[in-house]
Amino acid sequence: MKCFYYFKDKSRSNNKQLSAPELKEQKKPFQFSVDEPERVIKSSGSSASARGIPELYEEKAHNLRVFSFAELGRATNDFSRLLKIGEGGFGSVYKGSIKPVEGNGDPVLVAIKRLTKDALQGHKQWLAEVQFLGVVEHPHLVKLIGYCASDGERGIQRLLVYEYMPNKSLESHLFDKAYDPLPWKTRLEIALGSAQGLAYLHEELEVQVIYRDFKSSNVLLDERFKPKLSDFGLAREGPVAGDTHVSTSVMGTYGYAAPDYVETGHLTVKSDVWSYGVVLYEILSGRRSVERNRPKMEQKLLEWVKQYPPDSKKFCLIMDPLLKGQYSISGARKVAKLADNCLRRNAKDRPTMSQVVERLKQIIQSSDEGNPAEKSIEVHENDPVEHEEKLNQSASSELWRKRMEHLAKLGEHVESASRRRFMILQKTNMTF
Repeated sequence: MKCFYYFKDKSRSNNKQLSAPELKEQKKPFQFSVDEPERVIKSSGSSASARGIPELYEEKAHNLRVFSFAELGRATNDFSRLLKIGEGGFGSVYKGSIKPVEGNGDPVLVAIKRLTKDALQGHKQWLAEVQFLGVVEHPHLVKLIGYCASDGERGIQRLLVYEYMPNKSLESHLFDKAYDPLPWKTRLEIALGSAQGLAYLHEELEVQVIYRDFKSSNVLLDERFKPKLSDFGLAREGPVAGDTHVSTSVMGTYGYAAPDYVETGHLTVKSDVWSYGVVLYEILSGRRSVERNRPKMEQKLLEWVKQYPPDSKKFCLIMDPLLKGQYSISGARKVAKLADNCLRRNAKDRPTMSQVVERLKQIIQSSDEGNPAEKSIEVHENDPVEHEEKLNQSASSELWRKRMEHLAKLGEHVESASRRRFMILQKTNMTF
C-alpha cells in the first residue's frame, strides 16, 4: 500500500532544518507540517484557545532521549541489512539495542527508523511524529524513546527510536502466510485495544488528535499481542472549539481514507472512525482493503462484503477461512454491524471511538459467555455451503439405499435361479 498526498511546495531557502525541541519560533500549530490546515468557523462565539501540540511538547520534551548518529549507527551495526525489519515511503526501520539511560544494566531492544536523506516531506513527518509521540502516553500507543537530528558531513540525518514490538504488525498476521492465523479472541482483543488508542487521541487529551492513517500495518503487536498504534507522521490536531473540521490536503492510504475526507479535504475524528471500520472487516475476513489479484468484484473489500450483510445466511462467506469455524457467529455478526456503523456515508452518523470501545467490550463479554458447542452448530446452520453439502450428503445416502435394495433384489433373483438350476441337475442325475 502506498500513501497518497498532495501538497504545495513551500520555500526551501532555509536549508538547515530545525530539530524537534526548537519550536519556540513557531507561531502556528503545525507550521511545520506538509499542509497548513485552515479551520472553518461555524460558531460566532469565542472561547479560550487550548494549548496546541507544540506547546504541550515543550513541557514534555525532556522525557525524550537525544541520540547522536554515531550512537545509533553502533546500535544497528552501521544499519546492517540483516537488522532491517521494515521499510516505508520515507525510510527504513532497523532492530537495534541501546544502553539504558543510566548506562548500567542490559541493553534495551529498540526499533530505529531512519528517514531518507534530504526528503523535505520526510523531515516534516519526522518532526510531527516527534512532537505527537512526545506528548501522548497510552498503553495502546507505541512509545517513542528518543530521536536523532544531525546535519553533518554525512548530510541531513533524521532518526526515531521506538520501543521494539516483537510480533510486528496486525497486517503481517492477517495476510502473511508465514505467520500462524490469529485466533478469534485475539482478533477481538486487538480490535478493542486499537479502538482504545484512538479513543484516547480523540477524547482524552487536552488537545484533540486526528490520527489520519489508521490501517492494519500501523497496528503493532508486542510480545503478548497487545496492539499499539504507530507512525504519527500524518497526525493532526483536531478543530478547536467552535470549528467543525480541519481543512487540509488529502493524505493517507488508499483503501482506508474516508470518502468525505477525500472528496472535500475536511478532516475530523470521524475520518479515523471510517478507517477503523475498514480494519474491522479486514480482521473478520482476512482480506486486505484492496487486492488487485482477485476477481474484479472482490478487489475492493467494502464492495465485496456488501453482498453478504451481517443478518444474511450468506454472511459466513466473508469470514476468514483460516479461522476454520472457530469463532462466535453471533459475535462476528455484531462486529460486522459495528463496522457498518463506522462506515456510514454521513460522517455525523458514525459512532465515536468511545462508543465503539463500549460496544466491543459487550461483544467480547457475550462471546466469552457463549457455549462453544452452540457456536459450532450455529456456524454450520447458517453456512449456505455447509447446508448444500448436507443436502448432497442426504441425497447421496438416499441413492445409496436404493442401490443396495436393488442389489439385494438381484441377489435374491440370482439365488432363486441357482436353486432351480440345482434342482434340475439333481433330477437329471436321478434319471441316469
